[in-house]
Amino acid sequence: MAVILTTPRSFSSCKKAQDLLEQAGHELRVQKPEKPYTAKELCSLMQGVDALIAGLDEISSAVIETGAPSLKVIARNGAGYNNIDLEATKKHGVTVTVTPGANSISVCELAFAFIIALARKVHLMDDNIRDGKWTRVPGSELFGKTIGVMGTGAIGSHLIQRCAAFGMNILAYDLYPKEELIEKYGVRYVDVDQIYQEADYISLHLPSSGETRGMINAEAISRMKKSACIINTARGDLIDENALFDALQSGQLGGAGLDAFSSEPFTDQRFWKLPNVVMTPHSGGFTAESVERTLMMAAEEVLRVLSNQKPLYSIQ
Repeated sequence: MAVILTTPRSFSSCKKAQDLLEQAGHELRVQKPEKPYTAKELCSLMQGVDALIAGLDEISSAVIETGAPSLKVIARNGAGYNNIDLEATKKHGVTVTVTPGANSISVCELAFAFIIALARKVHLMDDNIRDGKWTRVPGSELFGKTIGVMGTGAIGSHLIQRCAAFGMNILAYDLYPKEELIEKYGVRYVDVDQIYQEADYISLHLPSSGETRGMINAEAISRMKKSACIINTARGDLIDENALFDALQSGQLGGAGLDAFSSEPFTDQRFWKLPNVVMTPHSGGFTAESVERTLMMAAEEVLRVLSNQKPLYSIQ
């Protein structure tokens, strides 16, 4: 019997994933944190743990060393792993797995919801009615507008499909263009600068890396249309938030839809007063369908590693 620690709050209500692991004979230690654990908080839970199903927790070398030598696998409840010290996992022989594509439809639909909300000023008119007003705010159609999709993996590809259905022109940037997107949806793969110059909406679907961190900065924003809107359902550190605030406040940008932030929970109150921003608390993948799909994938990866099978989605 192995001890499995789970930190995503959603796991506590996913009976299907719990049953899968318990029926395999393992002990579950299910946590219900209000927010992702810091490394210090997680260290207090790691002794004697064989497997960790993790959310956006800070998994530092200290966490992994505390879990050693029993810790065998960290299964990320999502596709990102930049919050895990991979040098430490390699040193201690800990397998790290992810759940690619499990939440791609959900995240893409939130990105598209941001686009529609910003185009039609839904949030502003909702506020008006709640304030007892009957004031319409003029919006704009999406038909004929240009979307720049930065990254055409699973999420970006799903977004392209929906934007094409609304009659949008589609520019895309990716190191590995997909021929099927070009043929089926008329996607034009271009460089980043052309997207900055031509797109009415720019949606970020790139990983956090040395090349992408802070890519949306003052210089990049200066090349965009003043009416352009930036959508970020990827990683918060892709955007220089100070530069973004300045551009939104001054009218250098038309708007922003933000689900990911450089520091979470996001507490920069400057953004709260901006009428051209729509924000959600990193909930792109938080739908009933996506949550169950992702947790089941993570649980299945844990069972594979604990039974000495090769995981399907190992990054190390």
